[in-house]
Formats: sequence, structure tokens, C-alpha cells
Amino acid sequence: MFSLLHGLWNHVFSKTEFRVLILGVHKAGKTTLLEKLKSIYLKGEGLPHDRIGPTVGLNIRRIEDANVKLVFWDLGGQPGLRTIWEKYYDEAHAIVYVIDSASSSTFEDAKSALEKVLRHEDLQEAPLLIFANKQDLPAAVREEELDRHLHLKEFDERPYMFVAGSAFDGPLWFYDLYGRTGIKLGIDWLVEEMGKGRRTEALRARTNTYAKI
Repeated sequence: MFSLLHGLWNHVFSKTEFRVLILGVHKAGKTTLLEKLKSIYLKGEGLPHDRIGPTVGLNIRRIEDANVKLVFWDLGGQPGLRTIWEKYYDEAHAIVYVIDSASSSTFEDAKSALEKVLRHEDLQEAPLLIFANKQDLPAAVREEELDRHLHLKEFDERPYMFVAGSAFDGPLWFYDLYGRTGIKLGIDWLVEEMGKGRRTEALRARTNTYAKI
């Protein structure tokens, strides 16, 4: 009887876990964004910026919100490391794609890499959050220009959202009625999309099937 009640308690009160890929080309600011997410959700400071180096392989961070557990997989963006990205596609619920909005010379590479990600069959229906990073720099372009450059509406039907800000200095705008900022607003949107998406249902069903084997 105790084990039954214990199992019921865990089922009712356990938090849903979502796995999110953080992708982007080299020096887009992926790890800096991950550290900023830590400071937002965990109410503490992330790593100092002078201690954040290029990711060679994978960084993993687990963050708990009020209702969910978020596992972020931050993958290196150097051309030679992008071949490992697809090893994590099959288990991911969603994608955060980081673009250096102040480096126009990298836009074509960022677009090409993103298109390759979205074409992969293992990421079908995964919602996409694009973070236009480094908006604190004078050369930064706004998210509307990046959206036009990427042509996502012509390429893919999946749900996606743009947010803009700076992972270094914090988000600069996009305060809504609830007081959420750009980065937080984007993650809240992503959680909502993951919660209602067919991809999450498919991943959950597959997990349940494996658990019965």
C-alpha cells in the first residue's frame, strides 16, 4: 500500500523533464547564454565571463523552474565539432539557436548550419527558439532583419520564436505584462510549446515503452 501511494505521489507531484539543445556557430555566445540562464533560474551568479571558454564537446546544466526540469545541452559550434550535434537530436525536445547579431560575416554560416539542423529527421516538430545575441554591441542588427535573412517561414513549418538581448549584460527589452524579460520570455514560450507538442508525446511514449522492457 505504501509503495502504491508513494508511486502515486511521485506521479502527481513530479516535474516534467525537458531536454533542450543549445546550438549555434563558433563564438555566438552559447555558453554565456547558458550561464545567464543559471543566474536567472537559480538566482545566483554564473561563471565570470573571463572564465567562459569555447565549448569543446558538451556542457550540461540542469535547471528547475516552478513546474518543469530543464536539461540544457550546450554543444560546441566550431565546424569540426558540429558533426557531433546529431548524436543528441533524437533525445531532444527543443532547440535554442544562438546567433551573434553583431557579426554579419557569420550570418551565412549560421543560416547554413541552422538549415541543416532543421532538415534532420530526428528533430521533426521540435520547437525552435532563436536568440539574437550581443545586442549590446553597436554593430548588432535587430531580430526582424535576422528573421528576414534566415527565411524560416519559407523553410520550415515548426513553431519558432525570436528573442533579442545580450547574454553578457542581460536582456535589453521584451518585458511583457508578467514582468518577464527577453531570455525568460523565450524559455517560457519554449516550455509551453514543448508541453503541448506532439514531439514530447512521442518521446514520452518511447520512454514508457523502454521502461516496460
